[in-house]
Parts: sequence; C-alpha cells; structure tokens
Amino acid sequence: MSNTDGILAALAKILQKALGSNRASRTNRPRRPVARVRPSGAAPTASSARQEDRGSSGGTATIRIDPDSIDRLQVAYAPERDGAPDAGEIVWTWVPYEENDGRGKDRPVLVIGRESADRVYAVRMTSKAHDGDRDFLTIGSGAWDSQGRESWVDIEQLYSVHEDGLRREAAVLDRRLYDRVVGALTRRYGWAAAG
Repeated sequence: MSNTDGILAALAKILQKALGSNRASRTNRPRRPVARVRPSGAAPTASSARQEDRGSSGGTATIRIDPDSIDRLQVAYAPERDGAPDAGEIVWTWVPYEENDGRGKDRPVLVIGRESADRVYAVRMTSKAHDGDRDFLTIGSGAWDSQGRESWVDIEQLYSVHEDGLRREAAVLDRRLYDRVVGALTRRYGWAAAG
C-alpha cells in the first residue's frame, strides 16, 4: 500500500466517524415540524383546517386574479369588525408567490370589494419601500404592522380571498387612504366606485 493509499484510507475513516457522529447527534435532537405544500387542487386534509393552513390550499385558497379580466367590480368602503373580511379592512391571509409554484407566505392584504358571498377581492401589501414605482401606493403605518413600518399597497396584483382563508383581521384603513387606493384602482382598471 502506498503512502497516498494510506492517507486516503485514514481520511476515509475520519470522515466516516465525523459523519456517523454528526448523524447520531442529528437524530438525538428534537425534530422541528416541516412545512408541507400540497399541490394546488389537492383534497384538503384534517390539517388544512388548522389556523396556519388557512388560505393556502383547496377551495379556500387565496388566488391571484388578473385585474384586467374583471369587467365589473364595485368597490365600496364597508369595514365591519365581525370576523369576516370587508372592504376597507386589512386582513392577514396566505398569499401565493409570483412564481405560482405552490409556495407563499402569510401577509396583510387590503380588502377592496366583494367578489361573491364567500370571497372578496384584495390587493397585497408590503413593507418594502417602492418610492416612484407606479404599481405601489404608500399608506403609511398602522396597527396591521407590529413594527410600525411604512406600508405599500400593490395595485398591480389582485387576489381573491375566501372568508375561510382569513387568518385574522388586522385593522381598518382610514377612509381617506382607502379612497386614495380605490381611486388609483378605478383609474387603472375602470372599475366602479360606490359612495
């Protein structure tokens, strides 16, 4: 056996020991729960009824909608702190990522109008600054953000939120700010604004 072979054999033993002890220490640690993403359209399971799964799958999933495909949308300020999403309220729901690959995250959205008896239309919000971006309007800070950061409304992305996909009501947006957002949306998409 050459020196090189001996060195390689010694290194292999060291690696095996290191990997073996690392593997053992990993198995002795408590395991953290792993988030599972169910393919869209998959049947909901018992776990999908849990609070953290709301709005992420099945018939209660939050869905991105093409705003140009909506011919008639009547937007009207109608907040009512009743546990249901109403126009003018900021609520938290699961929102899919732009890639639409089954991933998403819990985030605030501004409800702008009703789609049906159990669904509302909403625009997503972000705390990432978008100065000068025509697709975003600043609405300042409020109770929806525990860190008090300035928030922006994305008027380019529209979502359909099921009432059972609502995770929590966060705040009621000031009427003046709601009217500003609605004004930008109605100018851009031609929707009707009600009084």
